[in-house]
Amino acid sequence: MKTKPILFEPANSPYLVPFDGTFRVAQSPTTPPEHHSKKKATRKALDAAVERLQDLQRKLYADDRYAVLLVFQAMDAAGKDGTIRAVMTGINPAGCQVFSFKQPSSEELDHDFLWRIYRRLPERGRIGIFNRSHYEETLVVRVHPEYLGSQRLPRVNSNTIWDERLESIRNFEHHLALNGTVILKFWLNVSKKEQGQRFLDRIDELDANWKFSRGDVEEREHWDNYMKAYEEALNATSRVFAPWYAVPADDKPFMRRTVAEIIVDTLECLPADYPKVSKKARLEMLEIRKQLAKG
Repeated sequence: MKTKPILFEPANSPYLVPFDGTFRVAQSPTTPPEHHSKKKATRKALDAAVERLQDLQRKLYADDRYAVLLVFQAMDAAGKDGTIRAVMTGINPAGCQVFSFKQPSSEELDHDFLWRIYRRLPERGRIGIFNRSHYEETLVVRVHPEYLGSQRLPRVNSNTIWDERLESIRNFEHHLALNGTVILKFWLNVSKKEQGQRFLDRIDELDANWKFSRGDVEEREHWDNYMKAYEEALNATSRVFAPWYAVPADDKPFMRRTVAEIIVDTLECLPADYPKVSKKARLEMLEIRKQLAKG
């Protein structure tokens, strides 16, 4: 397995999950550093990053050689939807696509667990966003192994299946990177206390009632198992060609700014630019311009 970057250097961020398996959830912050900017300055920085991202996306689309895949994973109420909305504001819809992966359909269960992911990968020149992803098969299904029964697998070895799936994901992402896809993965790291408060807000705020789900609250009972599953998944699959970033999620403005700046820092390293026309084509344009100018 190659260890050097395929297309880009991972963004220089304190939230980059190391590639040596030393990441620990218990040591990963859920709140911003003490010296972080105030809310107004954070919002201004987010706006600047979003504006820069718009320019980079236009170059990516025109260049048409690279695809970008942004993966968002988190516990419920961590802020995936709001972060995607805030960061991608103003992006040309023609160059961006968002998919949310929920419970597999009967058709999807008749294939391997990566099949439905392959079908939603972004084309060259586009930014693809996964709100939940192939990692659900090593998180939710790991916490609830009873779901494996519906997958009709020819064999299930409970001692090896999760390592096998994580290996499949590593190989899958490496293949994508070799073929021109920039992969950035974000774990929005919300604390259990903050998640509980957000659930309370969804109950207390009438306009947010539609977001509330009893099932989400029931999943809190498995918090420790989820943290163990996340820790193992991030350690097994954070690689230089497909890095994970464990972003503090208790402060939403800080989280959104951090995600936006990581994306911008990465895309600025990508050699995508507006295509240059040949000298002959340029001369033809100038001749046509003369004709147009005459009216």
